[in-house]
Amino acid sequence: MTTVSERDVQLLRDALGPLRDREQIAERLLDSSAKHSFDPDKELDWDAPAEDGKWFWPPELVSLYDTPLWRKMSEEQRMELSRHEAASLASLGIWFEIILMQLLVRHIYDRPVTSNHVRYALTEIADECRHSMMFGRMIKWGGSPDYPVPRVYHNLARVLKTISTTPGSFAATLLGEEILDWMQRLTFPDERVQTLVRGVTRIHVVEEARHVRYAREELRRQMVTAPRWERELTRLSSGEAARVFSVCFVNPQVYANVGLDRHEAVAQVKASGHRAEVMQSGAKRLTDFFDDIGVLNGVGRRLWKRSGLLA
Repeated sequence: MTTVSERDVQLLRDALGPLRDREQIAERLLDSSAKHSFDPDKELDWDAPAEDGKWFWPPELVSLYDTPLWRKMSEEQRMELSRHEAASLASLGIWFEIILMQLLVRHIYDRPVTSNHVRYALTEIADECRHSMMFGRMIKWGGSPDYPVPRVYHNLARVLKTISTTPGSFAATLLGEEILDWMQRLTFPDERVQTLVRGVTRIHVVEEARHVRYAREELRRQMVTAPRWERELTRLSSGEAARVFSVCFVNPQVYANVGLDRHEAVAQVKASGHRAEVMQSGAKRLTDFFDDIGVLNGVGRRLWKRSGLLA
């Protein structure tokens, strides 16, 4: 196999333009990390009680919003559903970040330990550790149960992360980060939402912006330099990851826990035009990027359409 040197990569380009120097990117991200990193245990008031009359997630982002079932629910029941869905999304975030940390460790295992690229990956892993603890603490603060993904997908993720290619790992990273990031950008300035939840989403948005930049730049590099079989496998694995992610996005048990028929609720969410628009809007920046760099070619595009994340 031909090895592409760092100098050669700097001379390559994709549809978005020339590839940037990996070490310079990492250096900038390390500078940003030094200036804009947070300790959630100190930044947030975990002793503050939940505020009466406030949502735990913006109502427009709650899965049943604008469905016939939503219109029958009381305002109190809607807010209660937002509390459980916020916990479900936080649980999903923890599951995904644990996977991401494993993928990052694999990525740097054979790379120079003194490089900026490896140093930033370790910095990101530290960020993700704090995020996972923050999400877990938020679930406990809100008083709802945690919502693990179904066992079949929990175990399927073992397979996906074991066989994942390097570009596949970064494609999956962006899938997990960018859709939730879009929702959180709508959440943290929303004064209808609990102050602590807004604080959690603000911290996550600021720090995830660096993670997204790192993953995007590395995925561009990989899609230019990886062998053809690896790029093709990445298209398939990212499409399957999109399907799993969309299925696991909200645990159906949240509906039963607020007194709704879970089967009816799931059916109405699937039939909801508003929900489809929310999910596709959340994914659009990502799918546009994937389209530009060739991740959505061939079978990959069909899989993404089936996931409901691509119109």
